[in-house]
Order: sequence, then C-alpha cells, then structure tokens
Amino acid sequence: MGEMKEEIQNEEKTDPRVENHFQVSTVIVEKRNKYAFACAIVASMISILMGYAGRISDWIGRRYTIVLASIIFFLGSILMGIGSSYAVLMTGRCIAGVGVGYALMIAPVYSAEISSSSHRGFLTSLPEVCISLGILLGYLSNYIFSKLSLKLGWRLMLGIGAIPSLALAVGILTMPESPRWLVMQGRVGDAKKVLLKVSNTKEESELRLQDMKAAVGIDASCTDDFVKLPRLKGEGVWKELILRPTPTVKRILVAAIGIHFFEHATGIEAVVLYSPRIFKKAGIHSKSKLLIVTVAVGFTKTCFILVATCLLDKVGRRPLLLTSTAGMFVSLSGLGFGLTMVEHSKQKLMWAISLCIGGILSFVAFFSIGLGPITWVYSSEIFPLRLRAQGASIGVGVNRLMNGTISMTFISLYKAITIGGSFFLFAGMSVLAWLFFYFFLPETKGRSLEEMEEIFGSRTSSGDEIEKGGLEMANRSA
Repeated sequence: MGEMKEEIQNEEKTDPRVENHFQVSTVIVEKRNKYAFACAIVASMISILMGYAGRISDWIGRRYTIVLASIIFFLGSILMGIGSSYAVLMTGRCIAGVGVGYALMIAPVYSAEISSSSHRGFLTSLPEVCISLGILLGYLSNYIFSKLSLKLGWRLMLGIGAIPSLALAVGILTMPESPRWLVMQGRVGDAKKVLLKVSNTKEESELRLQDMKAAVGIDASCTDDFVKLPRLKGEGVWKELILRPTPTVKRILVAAIGIHFFEHATGIEAVVLYSPRIFKKAGIHSKSKLLIVTVAVGFTKTCFILVATCLLDKVGRRPLLLTSTAGMFVSLSGLGFGLTMVEHSKQKLMWAISLCIGGILSFVAFFSIGLGPITWVYSSEIFPLRLRAQGASIGVGVNRLMNGTISMTFISLYKAITIGGSFFLFAGMSVLAWLFFYFFLPETKGRSLEEMEEIFGSRTSSGDEIEKGGLEMANRSA
C-alpha cells in the first residue's frame, strides 16, 4: 500500500518581411517585456498540475481553456482527497487527468503566442520549469506527509493539488487572450490592444500584427477592428493534418510527434517515478540516504531547466537538443553499466554505486537542459496558426501515451532484461533520438511563428544553413 501510494503521488507531479523581423530582434534583444513575462508565468503555473487540450482552445480561447483545466483539476483533486473508496479515488484521478491533459497543451501554446520571437524560447519553457518544480515539491511533500498517519497523509498529498489550481483560476482573470487567437476570430482591434501590452515598442506590435493578419488572410491595408473571416471547421483541420497534409505540414507533424515520442522513450519517466527503486537496486537501502538522493534528482532537474530557459534564445534549439541527447546517452550507458556490476557482484562496490548516482543525476541534468523544455517549446511553435491547437494536442496525446507506457511497463521491462539492460535500451533510444533530431528538426530560434511553414518547407534540416539563408535575405533587402 505504501509503495502504491508513493507511485500515485509521484505520478501526480509527474509553444520587405524578413528585414522587419531582423529589425525587431535588434530593438528588443536586451529587453524582455515584463507584461508578457508575467502572463507566461501565470499560464505556466498550470503545468505544475499538468494537462491536454485541442479544438476547445479554438472555440473558447486559450485563456478560458486554462480556466477550464484549472476547474477540472480542482474537482479531481478534491475527489481524490476525500475519496472514501477505491472507486471514488480513481474517479477523481480520471477527472484530474482530463485537467492535466488540457493544461499540458494550452500553457506552452499560450506562452508561444504572446511572446516575441526573440524571447519565445524562454517564455515557452516556463511550463517545464513548473513541472520540474512540482516534481521537486512532490519529493519534499512525500517526506513531510510521511510523518502523518497513512490515512491522513495520502489524502493531503492528493488533495493539496486543489490549492494551486484554484489560485490559477483566479489569476487567469487578469491575463489577456492570445493575440493570435483574437486575429483568428477576426477581432483585430482587440489583438492590437493586447500586442501593445506584450510588445516592447509600438513598432514591434504593429509588425507582429501584420504577420498575424497575413497568416489568416486579412489584407495588410485593412484597418477595421473586426473582420469577418470564414470559419475553418474542425473536420477541415483534421483533414489537413492527418488525411491530406501538404509536404510541409507532414514534416511539421512528424517533428512534433517524434520529439514527444523520444522525450519519454529515452527513459525520463523511469528515473523520475522509480528513482527510489533504482537507488535500492544500486545498493542504497538507508531510508534517509534514499530521501537525500531522491530529492537531489528533483533539485537537479529544476536547476538545469532554469539554465536551459536562459540559453534557449541565445544558443538555439538544435545545439541544446543535440548536446542534451548525446549527454543522456553517455549517462544512461554509465548507469546501465553500474547497475549491471552491482547486480552481478557479491560484494558492495562503492565505485559502481557512485557511478549509478552520478549516472542518474547527469541524465536528469542533460535531459533538463535540452530535451525536457525544448519538447514543449518546439511543438508549440512549429504548427501554423490554423492547425496549432489540434497539432499540439496530437503531440500531447503521443506524450501522454508514452508517459503511461514507460510508467506501467518499466518494472516488467527490467525484470525481463535486468535493470541494467533496461537502461542500455534507453541509451539506444537516445542514439535514435539524436539522429532524428539532427535530420528532421530545423532551427527555429529568432523566427516568428508565421515563418514556421517557410522553415519546414525548405528541404534542408541544418539550422545553420537556414539562419545563413535568412541573414543573406535580410542583407539583400537592406
């Protein structure tokens, strides 16, 4: 019962023209808009709870989808906290899971849509920061609530999630709607007002508005505050995404699905959820030592995510992603080797135990500096506006499927091929991930959301070549 409670608790914790864009980048390179920053932080709070959304965010807007996610999770948390039977507990868990799904999609999408291209990576990675913070808080609360009686401890652990969801539902009332969603609804005047708030200069807001208008087919010379646009039906969107995608949309969809797949196929869920069990297999049996190294995992994850947020818009997505995956391969190989040596040795091998601890911490660090945050940044920024909500929801669906698959099969996996063998398998997946990212994911740093189709329309996959081409175009236009 205690082990099941621990896994349930941890699981809960468990987004002329070229010249103009380059001019905007030089204007705002040293200044981050505080209002956009604040909005992204509030939206990202929902990711402490986690979530999934799609067509609903196109119907009611990004902001009210976050409200809906908060309310759903609030109800689910209350049910889990007061659950008087297994049926009530699982009902609450399922309801909370719906809220979790909405939030995972909408937080990065909202952050990406209110951000300028020069700081989009930083703001869109904030949801992953909050997820890591939630995991760390989960580890700490496990320790705090473990001192209470079992009956009261797990109820508080599951029910306390209602507090941040309620706070978010209130905080969301002070946030503006996504300007890109407003333009998609024909509410150009409202979008202009929001852009003036989330941009550093009036010129920047006007340039961003012109791009958004062009993306939905509004003439650049149109000055009306409201424009009646043809409504793109939901089935039309799914047809363009799944049934008859253009080569460009197909590349975007493959990139989004692939990055979400490899985020979990490389083993992060096994490490986060089962780190106490892994440390026991490595030879650490003291409860106090297990607590220390487990909290160290959460602390390492949070610290390196913060480092990644500062580097995303400076270094770029591709360099961080490739470095991250390569480091994960080395760490997983070391962890697999260390666990294998411990398992086959009759003596206590301190060097092997140290290698296991170092392997887990370095794996979490490399994951957090690249693949962890970039998965959400990248998948929320590459889809065209008309397909963004549904496209992002497909990515999140794959993400949740892989999350559940790794979570539920890890124990059976390591019993079948040994725990060391399971991490050698994850190391192999890291090699496949590196190759996929190198050949299929172009650089998106510094490019507007409206330029993504152009980036993926190019057959080159080298981010450096894409940036070089953009610079040459800018120089010619200048």
